[in-house]
Amino acid sequence: MLYPDWRPDAPLQPVHLDWLDRAGVELAWLRLDLVDPLVSGNKWFKLAPYLKRAADMGLSGVMSLGGVHSNHLHAVAAAGARFVFETVGLLRGEEQDNPTVADLHQLGMQLHWLGYGGYRRRHEADFWTPWRERYPQLLPINEGGGGLLGAQGCAVLVEQIRRQLADIGWADYQQLWVACGTGTTLAGLVLGEGGEHPVVGALAVPPGHGVETQVPELLNESGRRDSGYRLLDASRGGFARIDGRLARFILDSEDQSGVPLDPLYTGKLLLALHDEITAGRVDRGSRIVAIHSGGLQGRRAMDDKLKALAAQRE
Repeated sequence: MLYPDWRPDAPLQPVHLDWLDRAGVELAWLRLDLVDPLVSGNKWFKLAPYLKRAADMGLSGVMSLGGVHSNHLHAVAAAGARFVFETVGLLRGEEQDNPTVADLHQLGMQLHWLGYGGYRRRHEADFWTPWRERYPQLLPINEGGGGLLGAQGCAVLVEQIRRQLADIGWADYQQLWVACGTGTTLAGLVLGEGGEHPVVGALAVPPGHGVETQVPELLNESGRRDSGYRLLDASRGGFARIDGRLARFILDSEDQSGVPLDPLYTGKLLLALHDEITAGRVDRGSRIVAIHSGGLQGRRAMDDKLKALAAQRE
């Protein structure tokens, strides 16, 4: 395969919401959801260094794994279709159909269903051995693009932010926020910041699901000191768990700002920021940048649930 040296830029856009105005806090999204309709969000930035490695090794593509709504697998498949390299996806659970899976098929990704027990083995040392034997021409990539290469690919996002501050009339910002599934993007932002600004990781998975250990491991592996960030539980009790308050908050925020949100990552991040601000833990006059990490393709299968939950009154 040839390395696709594609370097997309994401726009930095101010957001206006009534609770931000009342608190005297300014917020801007780095709109990674706008870099491409299919290879969307933070996924390309994590993926690109792996593609470079695969190309340097003379391989013909990559294989990775994820759930049935995986934004990561969707971006891998879309990149493979666009830049003409082979892709294989290992999926959690039993074979099923949904908009994401239909796209994976249409984009040419070869799929294998691992069941739930088989998927739980993904962290075992010998997990990739049979798949390397079956697909020796492909580079394995961990779930979500996790790993030091993925983190290093996300470090460039800090430069994209800094380059656009003057365009929105900002001289600086006080915090950088990102939703965390594996912690890879968070680690990359910490690397990119180099201690200049604190980074807040809003956990989309419950505490204890690996982010707390993954981030310091990645930073130590990079040679950087484990500092410059903090984690905040935004999971609302579980990954992919959505409740009525979150659903109403997402729909209200979209109505006010015009920025689409996904309920697993960016919606939870914004609600966690709202709660921090209303609790008085963010100073008046603060300017905050948040990473809009995409995830909108996965929302297609959740829209009805989101609207039904929003209609419920607690």
